[in-house]
Amino acid sequence: MNTLATKPHFWLRILSSLLIATGIILAIGGGYLVVLGGSWYYLIAGIALVFSGSRIWHGKIDGVWIYLAILAGTFLWNFYEIGFRFWGSVPRLAAPMFIGFLLLLSIGLFPKHEGTPRQRRLGFQGGLALLAGFAIYIGAMVFPHGIVRNEIPVTAGQETEITLTREGQWREYGRTGEGIRYTPLDQITKDNVHKLEVVWTARHGQVPDLEKANADQNTPIFVDGTVYHCAYNNIVTAVDGTTGEIKWQFDPQAKAPIWMRCRSVAFVDPAELDPAGTAPAGTAPENCGPRIVVATVDGRLISVKAKDGTVCRSFGANGVVDLLEGMGAFPEGQYMPTTGATLAGDKIVIGGWVRDNQSTGEAPGVVRAFDAISGDLKWAWDLGNPEIDTLPAEGETYTRGTPNVWAPISYDEDLNMVYLPTGNPTPDYWGGTRSEADEKYGSSVVAVDLTTGKAVWHFQTVHHDLWDYDVPSQPALIDFPKEDGTTVPALVQTTKRGQIFVLDRRTGAPLTRVEELPVPPGDAKGERYSPTQPFSTGMPQIGTDESILDQHHTWGMTPVDHLICRIRTLKTRWDGFMTPPSEETYFQFPAQTGGMNWGSASFDQSRNILIVNDLRWINRTYIIPQESTGGKDLSGGSEGGPMHGTPYQIFVDYNLLPFSQTPCYEPPYGTMTAIDMATRKVKWEIPMGTTREIGPFGLKLSAPFNVGMPTLGGAMTTRSGLTFFAATQDFFLRAIDTETGEIVWKSPLPVGSQSAPISYVDGKGRQIVLVQAAGARRSKMRGDYLIAYALTKEN
Repeated sequence: MNTLATKPHFWLRILSSLLIATGIILAIGGGYLVVLGGSWYYLIAGIALVFSGSRIWHGKIDGVWIYLAILAGTFLWNFYEIGFRFWGSVPRLAAPMFIGFLLLLSIGLFPKHEGTPRQRRLGFQGGLALLAGFAIYIGAMVFPHGIVRNEIPVTAGQETEITLTREGQWREYGRTGEGIRYTPLDQITKDNVHKLEVVWTARHGQVPDLEKANADQNTPIFVDGTVYHCAYNNIVTAVDGTTGEIKWQFDPQAKAPIWMRCRSVAFVDPAELDPAGTAPAGTAPENCGPRIVVATVDGRLISVKAKDGTVCRSFGANGVVDLLEGMGAFPEGQYMPTTGATLAGDKIVIGGWVRDNQSTGEAPGVVRAFDAISGDLKWAWDLGNPEIDTLPAEGETYTRGTPNVWAPISYDEDLNMVYLPTGNPTPDYWGGTRSEADEKYGSSVVAVDLTTGKAVWHFQTVHHDLWDYDVPSQPALIDFPKEDGTTVPALVQTTKRGQIFVLDRRTGAPLTRVEELPVPPGDAKGERYSPTQPFSTGMPQIGTDESILDQHHTWGMTPVDHLICRIRTLKTRWDGFMTPPSEETYFQFPAQTGGMNWGSASFDQSRNILIVNDLRWINRTYIIPQESTGGKDLSGGSEGGPMHGTPYQIFVDYNLLPFSQTPCYEPPYGTMTAIDMATRKVKWEIPMGTTREIGPFGLKLSAPFNVGMPTLGGAMTTRSGLTFFAATQDFFLRAIDTETGEIVWKSPLPVGSQSAPISYVDGKGRQIVLVQAAGARRSKMRGDYLIAYALTKEN
């Protein structure tokens, strides 16, 4: 007998080894999954794969037929579990289809006595058909799935007076104090947006240091022909808005150990604040004229002349206000004003970021208002000590550990109020010793009288916040349409929880239904819990479908990591929304990053459409008793920390597979949603961003799979019905039809962006769309670009 003639081909041995190894993993893991109460599929499929692989190892062609039976069963199981949900089928079907193709195309390598010629021919043809199906399946990944479109007629809205004032400019972070990122410019339309061209590019030279988690998240402003940009290190660059020529730079020599950001600067024109010339003579000895006010990461407020970038020395002490005065001592980098200064009336209002999860008694969360011209302290809102209205008494400090205001602030000139989005008291995940004031004002939006600095009203979005659910977004001030055709001055507050609260901005009363719903209790020692939390049930709740946490919505690239994610999911505690911190690993959903974040909403005033973009992250989190750490500060994951002064340390990390960094749950991971405010219904929702620049293992795939990636940064809407957006993980500026959600144009960027585009009219009368691009959040590629688009004469 010729044994060599019947020895299986080497390639078949490779394929059979792959099947056997995979089968063993699936059988063992699948058995454990069954014990946990999960699906029997993996155990059964694993045993069958071992049997199939063993037959192929011995050169038996029936091993292929066994595999095809497994594949057919997998298709049926997929349909039984998830129906036609496209992204959910990827880990279930993609790899098995590819293996089936390899087996069928290898059928000619089996010994000749195995199978009939007809079986071999049909097997080969079946392999080609399976390959074609696999190619179509992969090709379908570049198209968006899960799009929502509802036929809701557009209602005409009314542009406000402040919107129409200086319509060709962009003077503030949200364009105006309303904080809605809407421009009445309409030169660029749905019909001609495809003709946009880059008309200039400026490079300011400040590339963020990725290792220190620094990021350029600045939204530039445009005033009187000049663009003003603030880099992560607070270097301010003035750029000619028509040509892109750099006019000047100001370097404050700001330093911080980590997390450097400068999301905005303030423009101050004394002639506008004091048109009658009645200011005290001592406030303008130098005649600085218009100036830019920048808040630095090391705690200074600096005023520089808008014309040349030199320090305006009549402001503060020789041009500088010390923001650390009255704050007390704390570690370097624990406090910094990352969002920047806000001009409200004749005052600069500023809060600050306080580092999460470090200890009790961290830096104060005080908000202060300074005279915009002189820098004199006008008031301080110290929620822990209402007796302090400017500086603390000598030897005292502002109240430590109070909720801070790191997000952008809004301003209503008619009501003379500023609206402060507050964080939760530090440390974020334990609150057993929080004060009454902490409990009252934490994770709220607070209206403060601009003249007195006293709170007028507040609305709390989370009670006794144990989830780091700071209010992260700039309050959007809109005219809210009522059913009778009238409007109410309203405030729209987006949140990390995906809840959108609509409040009467005069009183803080909800204008849409808000319900106090029961939430799970906890078991952490020394902690207390709120039995209910506010849910905005009268508005769409974005990204809050908790079925994403069941085993049927787990994800991965292959059945193996899909199985790992299923096991992880069934082992992770989930008692429902607001599952509180526990020593048992639990899901936090949405994650502490959101939901919605500091990019904030955009509101198209002419159409009554609210545009929001989100991150759909899930955390796996647990608290660790201090006594079990041996006195060491343990690694807290991506967002955790030691929480000194509490019984616990906190571990916070995203629900990603550690080896591939792929999420353990189905896409989308970021969307854009349009809400019709007249009906309070979702008009459309689309996944936003592809895997073109970043994929598993942090690799650049160059494959634009349209899963919808996390978005960080805001959108801009225009009167002409366009929404511009750049804050995706791939590197594009997109224009979206505000009424339909259709992406009508996109332009590649050299690196990603984490900021909102702006629009203005330049010296040639062109409507400019300007985007700042310095690197997407999860990308290693960084840059220093300001890129301006316009319609050219030819177009």
